[in-house]
Amino acid sequence: MLLGLAGLIPPAVLTAVAVLDLGLFAPSTPGFVRTYAAVILSFLGGTWWAFACREEKPSWWLLSLSVIPSLAGWWAIASFRPPEALFGLAVLLLAALAVDALMVRRRLAPPWWTGLRVPLSTGLALCCALSGWALVR
Repeated sequence: MLLGLAGLIPPAVLTAVAVLDLGLFAPSTPGFVRTYAAVILSFLGGTWWAFACREEKPSWWLLSLSVIPSLAGWWAIASFRPPEALFGLAVLLLAALAVDALMVRRRLAPPWWTGLRVPLSTGLALCCALSGWALVR
């Protein structure tokens, strides 16, 4: 959990800079948060792929599900204006929690996985939403 929370430091600091309009880098910080969220979605997809491969014969639908976060994250930052992309990434991060729970229910992910993922995904989703808000206020 401590390492995961350390991973929230960059987007949290950048979000604070954007929301509080702290100067020099404030206009570009939402872009960094947006990219960070897309990278984390890709990371989550990779973990789901690894979890799916724990089955004797990995199911096609679980493997397919595991590539969606990276495709959706990169599509969001490539296809939408920054505020909409940030709000969309927030939704994707929260929706990913359902797949995390599915992996635990199927006993592919460890039982503690959702306890780790809920605060981290919620925290990053909040950073995305606040950074998006900073762009439209």
